[in-house]
Amino acid sequence: MTRKFSRRLTIQTLGMASATALMPGIAVSAPGKDDRHSLNALYRNALVIDSLSFAHRWDEEEYAALDASGYTGIINSLPRRNLQTAIDALIEWRKRFREHPDRFTAALSASDFEYAKNNNKLAVMMNFQDATMLEGDADNVEVLHALGMRCFQLTYNQRNRLGDGSTERTNAGLSDFGIEVVERMNEVGVLVDLSHCGRQTTLDGIGFSQKPVAFTHTMCEALRSGHPRAKTDAQIRALAEKGGVIGIAAIGYFIGPDPGGATTIDTYIDHVEHAINLAGIEHVGLSTDFPIRGIASWATREDWYEPRLEWFKPSYDVKWPSWIPELDKPDRFLQVTYRLHQRGYGDDDIEKLLGLNWLNLFRETIG
Repeated sequence: MTRKFSRRLTIQTLGMASATALMPGIAVSAPGKDDRHSLNALYRNALVIDSLSFAHRWDEEEYAALDASGYTGIINSLPRRNLQTAIDALIEWRKRFREHPDRFTAALSASDFEYAKNNNKLAVMMNFQDATMLEGDADNVEVLHALGMRCFQLTYNQRNRLGDGSTERTNAGLSDFGIEVVERMNEVGVLVDLSHCGRQTTLDGIGFSQKPVAFTHTMCEALRSGHPRAKTDAQIRALAEKGGVIGIAAIGYFIGPDPGGATTIDTYIDHVEHAINLAGIEHVGLSTDFPIRGIASWATREDWYEPRLEWFKPSYDVKWPSWIPELDKPDRFLQVTYRLHQRGYGDDDIEKLLGLNWLNLFRETIG
């Protein structure tokens, strides 16, 4: 099928398996002027999906960041304290879609991302980063699906009725109710997100789901040893064998202990490449886990960093500053495109990482 948005460009295909691609952190030269011109065109024509993003505020600054980002779509993060909170958040977005049809479209199916690319809009998939809004009733999966939800995490960091989260002391896996919810998600077309789940809950989520699943925003434990939010090699392989996709998050302290210092955009690419080497190029995507405008433009130590020291256990290793400068700007994934090209990735593989892998997953899961 020919897609209007994925016109192939005529730059040289270098292939993903070069020697530099297999050597994390290796120094490579910046792309030349001609390469940059071609890569800019590649990015402009690509379908670009950030698999966990949101707005600090949907204001003119965020709209300007959106325009500069080149994004086609995001998986959004909505309030999930209880069922009413979740319903209110979904209704608020339905209103936003009506009021700003020139900017947004609801991502209710995979084809909505293609529509967004071809019509210069942002496709927004509704996601909750926990299952607390179900209030112990699997029927609420269908209630929220009817209002536009297409993805949610089985757990956040703590244990809930479905299973154990990534910072929970125990490692009990999915409950019977958790398995029932996964089955219902498969039936109605809701993507199973395991990003914050504990190790056994992650493996259970993969194992009990009849459809592919996602880690929408995480990183590789092999490169960030001991961090509870990271996924092990075994988990990443199991995800790929199920047909799922892992999105590498861009929060600085997630991917390394020294954001803004020794932890750089190249550290981010190291995580992307490690996931590719384990899972294959078709099972890896890009993510941020912060607003399109970034973090530095609005967050302060007092209102962003210090509360997280109370919310998260010491194992989260929260740092300040928390961002990587090159990834904190709206054009972050264009910068990632440059780095991938430097490491030997060709056009087709870069397009897969930017968004086509997510699109294929959505076709298999939400329809």
